[in-house]
Amino acid sequence: MRDQTCVLLIEDDQNIVDLVRSNLLARDLAVVVSKDGSDALTALADEQPDLVLLDLMLPEVDGFELCRQIRERSSVGIVVVSARRAETDKVRALNLGADDYLTKPFGIDELLARIHATLRRSRPSPQPAEAPSTIIAGNVTIDLEKQQVLRSGERVHLTPTEFALLRELALQPGTLLTHAWLLRRVWGPGYQTQTEYTRVYVARLRAKLEDPDGPPLIVTEPRAGYRFRQVDEPA
Repeated sequence: MRDQTCVLLIEDDQNIVDLVRSNLLARDLAVVVSKDGSDALTALADEQPDLVLLDLMLPEVDGFELCRQIRERSSVGIVVVSARRAETDKVRALNLGADDYLTKPFGIDELLARIHATLRRSRPSPQPAEAPSTIIAGNVTIDLEKQQVLRSGERVHLTPTEFALLRELALQPGTLLTHAWLLRRVWGPGYQTQTEYTRVYVARLRAKLEDPDGPPLIVTEPRAGYRFRQVDEPA
């Protein structure tokens, strides 16, 4: 079993490759590099990385499409690192399964903070002593210890970030949780204004867990945040 945390860096700018690789190696992280993205899926399968750093503007493949393909194949944390600064690009990447989005140019300390925050979400969190081990809401069963979710008895695949957000909501049913509070709890300090993250990820949870003709599992409070519907709450 590999002891080191492994990062797959998909980046065509050699200066950035050298900067990122040297800093990650200095912190005892293993680094695998794909220079144009053409061999990224092979590296994903062979190396089983713990995290992917993905540039969107690659010479051989479309970065957005590569993000989608990585997410289809793996729950690995994906941090997009791109010069594309438009909010539409960020939202598109998040919709395709990215866990975080960092714009170039960036400071190495900020990159490291994003990496560690994403890795924390991908590893099981200890449960508070008073927390239930299982939460049932309608036909959805959430096993907090195993980090598994069932919908009508069928396993639902959630990424670590999706599960982390669902966990925060489900542990406080009926309570309004603000965007800023959820962003701090799930993504970490410094994300309080990044409301596109919560919007996109709540939409992803709804698509996976809610019945189109049934009551909502997650209720939107306009301009405020979200509530997880209590079991006995009217639809």
